[in-house]
Amino acid sequence: MTKKRDKSAAGTAQNAPKRKKPKLGLHVVFTILVMSDILAVVIISSIISAIFKKLFEYTIELPVFAWLLIFSLTIGIVVTAFIGKSFLEPVTKLSCAMSKVAKGDFSVRISNKSSYKELEDICESFNLMASELSATEVLQTDFVSNVSHEFKTPINAIEGYATLLQGSAEVSEQEKEYVDKILFNTKRLSTLVGNILLLSKVDNQVIQSKKEAFSLDEQIRQAIISLEADWSKKNIDFDVDMQSVEYVGAEGLMIHVWTNLIGNAIKFDPQDGIIKIKLFKDGSSNIIFTIEDNGPGISENAMKHIFDRFYQADSSHKEEGNGLGLALVSRILAMCRGKIDVENILSDDGAVKGCKFTVTIPA
Repeated sequence: MTKKRDKSAAGTAQNAPKRKKPKLGLHVVFTILVMSDILAVVIISSIISAIFKKLFEYTIELPVFAWLLIFSLTIGIVVTAFIGKSFLEPVTKLSCAMSKVAKGDFSVRISNKSSYKELEDICESFNLMASELSATEVLQTDFVSNVSHEFKTPINAIEGYATLLQGSAEVSEQEKEYVDKILFNTKRLSTLVGNILLLSKVDNQVIQSKKEAFSLDEQIRQAIISLEADWSKKNIDFDVDMQSVEYVGAEGLMIHVWTNLIGNAIKFDPQDGIIKIKLFKDGSSNIIFTIEDNGPGISENAMKHIFDRFYQADSSHKEEGNGLGLALVSRILAMCRGKIDVENILSDDGAVKGCKFTVTIPA
């Protein structure tokens, strides 16, 4: 019976949860290292001084002792740096992981096994934060995708029935006016839903952008042609100066850059205006695209928010857009390691006579 009790007790002891070893705080570790450094300097200097005195019956003068002190201090610093690397390395890894999260990669995790309690707590908190951000991102993506798809079906139905009514001979002139407004607003809503869905996919890198070679200047010409209905209404002319540029990138995404920028220029250009477009390679192998309009320009405050989502600088043109076009352009260009700049065009007397967008992408 005694043996059985002993075995049971032993089994209980084995199954008992192990106590975590107490871990030193960083401030304690740094204090120990500094004190060890100073102690090492004093000990080494004393030993060298004693050796000189015993073997050579020579008492070290202050200048010589100072050199020995410097030598000992150097050794102490090297030792401290070597030891310090063991707990500074996790901090470096944490910094790299945080940079990845800042760029939108929420899948990154870091090991929380450390000899120092503060570092272990920080790593655990970081992993928890990354997990929460990842879950939020998935929820947001699914929500936007589902809502956008749910909206598209009734919007398409409304647009289809409105198109049928528009061509009907039984509809009065006033009713045709109502139908035209319905069509105009359903197209706006359809564009908005499409832009929200596309922007969400670009933000969350859902779109696998297949890179392939294509003619950039030809794509821009196609974008101009696709917007003919808009610029022909305002009798806008184009001054186009484009070099033949071959580009390797996401053709399906880049078309959105040109259609949004050209559409934006058409929206703000006056009746019978001119839009200038240039495409060329600069000396540093970058591809430069510029587009200029003769619109009212952009205020200094609007310049700061022009690429923000749902921001519209000119309230008089709100019915013609949704404030997502330029945000989408900026995000796509960022994916291509490119950038976009905006500035007002000034006349000789300093008055604003238009606006200029400049796109720079690596060739």
